[in-house]
Amino acid sequence: MQLISYNINGIRAAIRNGLIDWLAEHQFDILCFQEVKATADVVDLSVFEQLGYQYHWHAAEKKGYSGVATFSKIAPTNVVLGCGLPVYDCEGRILRTDFGDLTLLNCYFPSGTTGEVRQGIKMEFLRDFYEYVQKLRQERPKLIVVGDYNIAHTAIDIHDPVRNKYTTGFLPEERAWMDAWFGSGMTDGFRYKHPGEVAYSWWSYRAGARTSNKGWRIDYASLTDSLRDQIIDCTMLPDAVHADHCPVWLSMSERMNE
Repeated sequence: MQLISYNINGIRAAIRNGLIDWLAEHQFDILCFQEVKATADVVDLSVFEQLGYQYHWHAAEKKGYSGVATFSKIAPTNVVLGCGLPVYDCEGRILRTDFGDLTLLNCYFPSGTTGEVRQGIKMEFLRDFYEYVQKLRQERPKLIVVGDYNIAHTAIDIHDPVRNKYTTGFLPEERAWMDAWFGSGMTDGFRYKHPGEVAYSWWSYRAGARTSNKGWRIDYASLTDSLRDQIIDCTMLPDAVHADHCPVWLSMSERMNE
C-alpha cells in the first residue's frame, strides 16, 4: 500500500500547478489532501477518476477555507465525515475511511498563526482530538493518522528552533502534546525510519525559504505501534512543488482490504 498525505493549499491551484501530471507518474493507492479550499462540485474531478481514484470529501462550511478529501483506488468499507464535534466538523478537519480492519484519518489541524483566539482553539482541538482517537482505538486498533498537524515536534524538525521557540507551531505546550501523542502508542512513521534525518514538509513563501531549505516538518504519518513493523518507508517528497507543503509518502506491506 502506498499513500501520500499532502496539504495542497487549494486543490484548484494545485491542479493548475501540475498536480495531475505528477500523480500520473506514480502509483499511489490513497491520496489524502488537506486544505482543499473548495467543495467537490466546483472541481473537475474527472481527471482523478481517469487515474482510477474515487473520492470522499469533507468541506468546510466557509467557502474557500480548510477542508479535506481522500482519494483511493478501492472503495472504503466505511466513511465518516468529521469527529462528531460541530465546532471542528464545520471547518472540515477530519475524514475517516476504513479499509477492512484498517482505519485511516485524514486530518487538518488548526493553525494558531492569526492570534490568541485561534491558538486557543488549536489547543482545545488538540485535547479533544487526543480523546477522540483514544476512544476510536478501542474499537479500531489498527489506525493511521495522516495530515497537517501544524506542529514541528522537536528541534530537528525546524530550521531555526532557537528563534522560533515561542512561535505558534513550535510552542512548548504544542510540542508537549506531540510528546504525549507519540508516547501513547503512536509511531511517527518518518522518524521511525529516518531517526536522524533533517527533512521538512512546509516552507514559507517569503524570502526564498524553500530554495534555501528553511522549512518546518509539520505534516505527519502517525501509525499505531502495532503497524510500525509493516512500514516499508515513510519520507517527504520535496520535489513535488504544487503548494507551499510537500507530500508525506508512506509505503506499507499492509494491503487495503475491501
